[in-house]
Amino acid sequence: MAKSKEEHVHEVFESISESYDKMNGVISFQMHVGWRNDTMKRMAVKPGSKALDVCCGTADWTIALAEAVGEQGEVKGLDFSKNMLKVGEQKVIPYPQIELIQGNAMELPFPDDTFDYVTIGFGLRNVPDYLQVLKEMHRVVKPGGVVVCLETSQSEIPGYRQLFRFYFKYIMPLFGKMFAKSYKEYSWLQESANDFPGMKKLAVMFGQAGLEKVTYKAYSGGAAAMHMGFKKVR
Repeated sequence: MAKSKEEHVHEVFESISESYDKMNGVISFQMHVGWRNDTMKRMAVKPGSKALDVCCGTADWTIALAEAVGEQGEVKGLDFSKNMLKVGEQKVIPYPQIELIQGNAMELPFPDDTFDYVTIGFGLRNVPDYLQVLKEMHRVVKPGGVVVCLETSQSEIPGYRQLFRFYFKYIMPLFGKMFAKSYKEYSWLQESANDFPGMKKLAVMFGQAGLEKVTYKAYSGGAAAMHMGFKKVR
């Protein structure tokens, strides 16, 4: 019987958890750090606020959020891979304001209107239903709160898109084999990036999820993009 996307993604991340941080740096040539820093600047996170990082993986963005909200704030990091969270747990020890939770992005285990900021970084492309996850993020953010996605994207620059696809399809899995002995898993990750909607389509989805004042920004010629939307103040 064919595995569901959810089962397949779970297996992939359980198996690459140990090498995930190293590979992230290799695959994006460390550019993902700059993309996240710029996104955080745009979010202008207020000290003392509450944040949720969905599909938090090994908790890098969770930690950046914790530094921004400070010790008076509160950050939850949620992921469905126990092994990824295990790596993250070691990293978040110095941050008492962080709690890591195993859970499903499709059904967030939080009440409505709980968080000031809800983020998802390089995780939306791996969920079975993009819109359902965005709706859940919209549900748990407070009125006036911010939902942010940082994700690989589809470049609209002629020639660059083909180059980007070539890199993802052939080079990235080779890096996976060389650095993480996981050719198959990184080969699958390129497929998920290839199938992911472009910036304009994702902006439309943000609106469909109930978010307003949606903006987006391309990074590195469209290799990645940040989308940001607000929950309507009732």
